[in-house]
Amino acid sequence: MSDLNARIANLSPKKRALLELARQAPAKGETKVEPIAIVGLGCRFPGQADSPAAYWQLLRDGVDAVSEVPADRWDINAYYDPNPDAPGKMYTRWGGFIRGVAQFEPQFFGIAPREAVSMDPQQRLLLEVAWEALENAGLPSDRLVGTKTGVFVGMMTNDYAQLNMHGYDPTRVDVYSGSGVDASFAAGRLSYVLGLQGPSMVIETACSSALVGVHLACQSLRLGESDVALAGGVNLILSPEATIYSCRIRSMAADGRCKTYDARADGYVRGEGCGVVVLKRLADAVRDGDRIWAIVRGSAINHDGKSGGLTVPNAAAQQAVIRAALRHAGVAPSAISYVEGHGTGTPLGDPIEIRALWSVLGEGRTPDQPLLVGSAKTNVGHLEAAAGMAGLIKTVLALHHQAIPAHLHLQTRNPYIDWEAMGITIPTALTPWPVGSGPLLAGVSSFGLSGMNAHIVLGQAPAPADMPDRPADNGGL
Repeated sequence: MSDLNARIANLSPKKRALLELARQAPAKGETKVEPIAIVGLGCRFPGQADSPAAYWQLLRDGVDAVSEVPADRWDINAYYDPNPDAPGKMYTRWGGFIRGVAQFEPQFFGIAPREAVSMDPQQRLLLEVAWEALENAGLPSDRLVGTKTGVFVGMMTNDYAQLNMHGYDPTRVDVYSGSGVDASFAAGRLSYVLGLQGPSMVIETACSSALVGVHLACQSLRLGESDVALAGGVNLILSPEATIYSCRIRSMAADGRCKTYDARADGYVRGEGCGVVVLKRLADAVRDGDRIWAIVRGSAINHDGKSGGLTVPNAAAQQAVIRAALRHAGVAPSAISYVEGHGTGTPLGDPIEIRALWSVLGEGRTPDQPLLVGSAKTNVGHLEAAAGMAGLIKTVLALHHQAIPAHLHLQTRNPYIDWEAMGITIPTALTPWPVGSGPLLAGVSSFGLSGMNAHIVLGQAPAPADMPDRPADNGGL
């Protein structure tokens, strides 16, 4: 404790004031909670977006990263049929894919090659991206051994287990078979490899899994269960079954493009990848001299409850989760200038989402305060359990650069949305972030197919002049 006090005493008056601000309890009647700093980023997204810098370049340049299904996944010609009613077939040939899924260096993580063969590639990818996120945060792994560092991972697909079952041979079951494909081991293995002793769990709430994980990670930090937290999501498309199912429920776009908020919206395209953020309490990040990418000001989760159907969105629940996140953050609706929407590009979901957004965020907004809305799904597809990470990291980078990337594939705005009555702008080109009187604020939404909703309120990082000195290193950004 004396060492900590000495370090605080050596801070400049301005830095000590910022630290004290981060520590202050909310005033009576306020619901504002302790802010959480995002101090590290790691990602592998479609379009060779293998780092935050590469991802930002893809977003900045308006790249559509969707491609035909690679031959190393499945023979698309054997499964493709334009007839949506064809049994066992898919009416789309497209997806957002990453490279090098089969590549892994097990010895780097202290894993035997034989064990690595049994590991779901999602576990391998998570290990690599989490390591890169910690490097980005300037946190050597040996400093985390035995610490209260939590792991919160969104994951839902089990393609690797299905592939193994297709050629099932009971004589091949070994001591690694269970830990290789059981979902809980994705988080547990990461904690084991790094020697972390905080909470460790996999969250499966379908498309909202990653953002629910961020919410739980922030709660864990505020409760003191964790002092550092890794929150992320991972999704790989290794076998055709889930795409066939998605075609059965008509959620796929035949042309393989998320035409979100467009009149042509007819579904989404599946995508894959992994994203991880490193989180700390803001006061701790300031104390430790961390580079801060952005701040989680507040978050909330809820469920649709009794909607029009098990997989049908509930506008009232979406409004409620956004309002709850704003209350949690102590932020007025009109202060939010950008929302990274769930934005799957479905004819049912898009109008519900936009109406819910405006019902909440339109309050107190003047004509000179447009609400900008976009979706990374138009660039990389719907990453399912990792979708929230694609949206969150996009928004963090946009805050960092004070620019909002183009929303792709918008030709004619959805006629079932009363755009004239709403002050909503969909940016179709790289747009400077509108600067107001206060720090830039954004929302990120993620809604699960099974009804679980999440919304995160992000804020701009403190100005560099207010932060402790640190060697210049912004990862190519």
